[in-house]
Amino acid sequence: MGSKQDKIASFNPNNAGLADSQIYGLPFTPEESDIVLLPVPWEVTVSYGSGASEGPEHIFEASFQIDLFHPEFPELWKKGIAMLDASAGMHGRANALKEKAQQIIDAWEEGIDVENNDELQEIIDEINEACAHMVDYVEQEATKWMNNGKMVGLIGGDHSTPLGYLKALAKQHDSFGILHVDAHMDLRIAYEGFTYSHASIMYNALQIPQISKIVQVGIRDFCEEENRVVEEAQGRVVVHTDASIQRASFDGETWKQRCDAIIEALPEKVYVSFDIDGLDPTLCPNTGTPVPGGLTFQQATYLLSRLRDSKKIIGFDLVEVAPGDDDWNGNVGARLLFHLCGVAAI
Repeated sequence: MGSKQDKIASFNPNNAGLADSQIYGLPFTPEESDIVLLPVPWEVTVSYGSGASEGPEHIFEASFQIDLFHPEFPELWKKGIAMLDASAGMHGRANALKEKAQQIIDAWEEGIDVENNDELQEIIDEINEACAHMVDYVEQEATKWMNNGKMVGLIGGDHSTPLGYLKALAKQHDSFGILHVDAHMDLRIAYEGFTYSHASIMYNALQIPQISKIVQVGIRDFCEEENRVVEEAQGRVVVHTDASIQRASFDGETWKQRCDAIIEALPEKVYVSFDIDGLDPTLCPNTGTPVPGGLTFQQATYLLSRLRDSKKIIGFDLVEVAPGDDDWNGNVGARLLFHLCGVAAI
């Protein structure tokens, strides 16, 4: 097969990618690539739309439509980007547990006293245990590839999936922050009884002491409990709601000014957690919990590029990409992922 340099010399980035090649049609193995993508097709605790567990595969398939020449990162493809194989059986296991989780969600909606129902509590315990195993798996895989000098990007699945990666990073960095782009705060405490709910990822992240700051962008749907968590965090969580962003723009604030304020609040080392529903839902109509409003694609990529100019990006995730009747969601996801790879490239 030849070395990485041989592959670079013989590869024509202007041609269409071969069907048996890696993501974006690239010829590199994970071992040869600077950027390794960890797929986690896990979607168990979602309470509205579904399909995020198919996100990694959907993005992979759409990636072959992406031209490799990016004016901002013209040499990115030469660094190598490769997606790992998903853990055997994870998708099927998640689907089976999702059916059980739906029993709990239905019970809550029907007004059943779930907390005092032994049968339902057994189901919750089973789901929490399985989710804990998923978190451990992600931590181990992320650690393995980081120890091999790779930049790891996690591709979900629902938004519960990056927790293990954050734990892995906490063992390698004394302090770092999270740029969290999302329609939701995800600060619910064990939402619907699920410790590792997709709606609890940032609350769980706050339990990691090495995470010194979470800066949330695009938020437009949250509850009183989450607002209280922000207040009690005493500045550890900074929120830029979509409403505040738009109101300021109407009053004359530029997006550059807002981006500078977002980035200034972050520490030197930053992890990017990007829920695709942080974008305008016309760009991701099939994501699990779409909310009107949100960032344009160019606003998002501009923010990421400005972040790269002044901070050190230590990892990233892209979650909640769900397929629909066409490849639109995967197309947007694959393009956003390529930009994330560009700003995070070592």
